[in-house]
Amino acid sequence: MTGGPGASPAAPIDAAEFAALMAPLGPFEANPRIAAAVSGGADSLALAVLLHDWARPLGGHVTALTVDHGLRPEAAAEARFVARTLEPLGLAHQTLRWRGAKPSANISAAARRARYDLLSRHCARRGLLHLALGHHLDDQAETFLLRLGRGSGLDGLAAMAPIVELPGLRLLRPLLGLPKVRLEATLRARGLDWIEDPTNRDPAQARARLRQLLPGLALEGLTAARLAATARHLGRARAALEGELARILVRAVTLDRAGFARVDPAPLVAAPGELGLRALARVLITVGGAEYGPRLESLERLFGLISSGLTAGATLGGCRVLPRRDGLLVVREARNLPVVRLDAGQRLLWDGRFDVALGRARGRREIGEFGLGALAAAGWAEVRAAVPAAAVARIPAPARAALPALSDRRGVLAVPQLGYRRPDSPATVVKCCQFRPKNALISSTFTVA
Repeated sequence: MTGGPGASPAAPIDAAEFAALMAPLGPFEANPRIAAAVSGGADSLALAVLLHDWARPLGGHVTALTVDHGLRPEAAAEARFVARTLEPLGLAHQTLRWRGAKPSANISAAARRARYDLLSRHCARRGLLHLALGHHLDDQAETFLLRLGRGSGLDGLAAMAPIVELPGLRLLRPLLGLPKVRLEATLRARGLDWIEDPTNRDPAQARARLRQLLPGLALEGLTAARLAATARHLGRARAALEGELARILVRAVTLDRAGFARVDPAPLVAAPGELGLRALARVLITVGGAEYGPRLESLERLFGLISSGLTAGATLGGCRVLPRRDGLLVVREARNLPVVRLDAGQRLLWDGRFDVALGRARGRREIGEFGLGALAAAGWAEVRAAVPAAAVARIPAPARAALPALSDRRGVLAVPQLGYRRPDSPATVVKCCQFRPKNALISSTFTVA
């Protein structure tokens, strides 16, 4: 279960070296408070220890967070191991548990999303602005090879960034330039043990198979360090492209808080081909609430139609692209939208687009009485007479059907983007309903430390 004793030829990481790794990841507040995701492996444990030593002289504080997905019986014991290891060092620890029903398909991807959701929500509740992750040089090399094998383009081959700016949270990866053997050496020097994840040697896992190939690749010059350096070079190219992309999007796109976009196609068409395609893809990802952009062939086809003057509506990436006199209107396609049950006080990101939180209702309603789904035509017919005229004028008809609507047994209870609330509903039934897509229209530039 744990890493065994034995000397490593690699040198431990000292305080000065780690401080130099943290410096380009700033700025930090005067007394930095940082969360660290800690699974119990050598990489994340070393990260927590190094962060703790770095933050203390600055008057800062580090909290180690372990996610128990509830998928393996040993996960709870591993979380307790992390707590026992860190407690004597004075390092705070908390276990976050993924509760509720688990999906039967794509469980690995769902678990990864749940992990980041649990971590980010904890940070938001505690006012933590920084979440440190233990990815290291070997992880970067493996990520590059995995994406190369999938035929990824520039964005994918740039692999992982040292800094990722999210709304209200910064993901930090200070160890990307260090091999795992040095993290293990750091723990050995302190007399600390760690957990060896059995999936690291499971041939059913793509990363494990690649890990076995790396020694042979290194003999041909494809060392982990060189692969990671290639990813870093591509990251610089990606950063340059994203800076230009932001300038195009600012000129071309007006994003409405109701989740639709008005687009002037001229700046997209005038841009170099790659940038024009990227700009169109970013609009579709943002309005559609998607995690990834559409396939290149489909994107190129739509871009060609726009370049020649779109005359009829088109659909792509969960969006409708509609020609208008003053440009293009891009709205969420109103089909296959999720319908979820919510309890008072619950919060979620609906359809990858809207951050929705319900107020606490002092026991008036039972769990499951609230439904959150798309307004659709039937819902609009129910509420339109009571919708303020200003909202009707501002939100075009094609955008209304995909708006989030809260319902109960009697029908539509509230449509916040339309300013509608049924008279018998409490004023605080919807505490928050804001357009915050998982992928913002203009994201922070890809960073290369």
